[in-house]
Amino acid sequence: MQLRVRDVLKNKDFTPVQILAIGYASIIFLGAVLLTLPISSKNGNATPFLDSLFTSTSAVCVTGLVTVDTGTYWSYFGKTIIMLLIQVGGLGFMAFATMLSLIAGKKITLRQRLIMQESMNSSSLQGIVKLAKYILLFTFSIEGLGALLLSTQFIPIFGPIKGIYYSVFHAVSAFCNAGFDLMGNYSSLIGYSGNVVIIITISALIVIGGLGFIVWNEIYTYKVRKRLSLHSKVVISMTTFLILGGTVLFFIFEYSNPGTMKAMGLKERLLSSLFASVSPRTAGFNSIDLSKLTVPSIFLMIILMFIGGSPGSTAGGIKTSTAGILYMTVKSIINGREDTEIFKKRVNKDIVYKSFAITIIALGVLFTVTVLLAITQSASGEPFESYVFEAASALGTVGSTLGLTQKLNSIGKIIIILTMYAGRVGALTLILAIAINKKKKNLSIKYPEDKILVG
Repeated sequence: MQLRVRDVLKNKDFTPVQILAIGYASIIFLGAVLLTLPISSKNGNATPFLDSLFTSTSAVCVTGLVTVDTGTYWSYFGKTIIMLLIQVGGLGFMAFATMLSLIAGKKITLRQRLIMQESMNSSSLQGIVKLAKYILLFTFSIEGLGALLLSTQFIPIFGPIKGIYYSVFHAVSAFCNAGFDLMGNYSSLIGYSGNVVIIITISALIVIGGLGFIVWNEIYTYKVRKRLSLHSKVVISMTTFLILGGTVLFFIFEYSNPGTMKAMGLKERLLSSLFASVSPRTAGFNSIDLSKLTVPSIFLMIILMFIGGSPGSTAGGIKTSTAGILYMTVKSIINGREDTEIFKKRVNKDIVYKSFAITIIALGVLFTVTVLLAITQSASGEPFESYVFEAASALGTVGSTLGLTQKLNSIGKIIIILTMYAGRVGALTLILAIAINKKKKNLSIKYPEDKILVG
């Protein structure tokens, strides 16, 4: 007697993170199958499964790296599948499962609430269903507003039907920090670098999606509560610092670069610098040719991609709060403080340890993927920084590339697929693993203290 997969899953005691990992993998596989169908491609031919899997993984993991051009290769059916995968991946499949359960009038079980808590990176189980409703309402409202603003530019260019479709697609892609575009020939938004409405709207959607739903909920209720949590203060401060600092540095690095900004006017330079600072925070759009960036700009982009967005958002990376904790920990040590102090608050050491663990593991993955790409993609003829850039882009679920993605062989595609997947679910797995190990260990046992020379 054969057991169905559903029966096996029902009887197996999966942890919330394992369910999330399996859920994302299942959606990726389903998306790959749909994209393989002849109806998904513009030429009516079946797409090789590896390219379909790569595109589906990139969409669900809200990355944006593609081996085939999204605008010219896929049919409207394929593009719509990609847009739906981006939406599900950006919000988390549990948010959609909750929405379907609420529409069907079904009760949300405790187990579902626990999975939702893990998916949304929430610190409390209380009010988790209400938070899910808020996330869905907030997302569709912001994406709708973004699509409306973009339609004022795209409808005159592409006509009513195509203009509205392009507006909705790019609004979803930007808010979910995916970076997929329909402009064709891998050009992204280079042709619109001087369009204030398009650049500012896309930038705003990226930032709003990357701040995190918990932060926006606190901002929305600020008039009542009259306070922001330490988390929100750190996220807002780090986001502001990274955007402004990145804008200034990109403006300096690319000002006289003939391949990017030299021929631009001041307004277009400022717009391009701002967009170049915002987009690497896991979005993947670009309004200048990345393959012609100066080396300092490439290095800056790698740093921004590695940091990424904020917890509980549609963005990837090690997160702004993690980077903020690392910085303040170093500052506290230099100032002779025993604890990490931020805004006159003391940060729990467990959170500090988790921040260092996440960063070290991410650096290890970045190093490993870079080496693997350098070994397996040597025939591409790309410089070494392209491998580092590609690895950081996949791990941070960004989607930017210096041109290596389209040259990847089968092994390279598999490496990037696994890296994008790890970038989407890896941090959650790490955090839960730490929590489980802590519960299993007897914390009353303390070993003798000793010294090790460092530095």
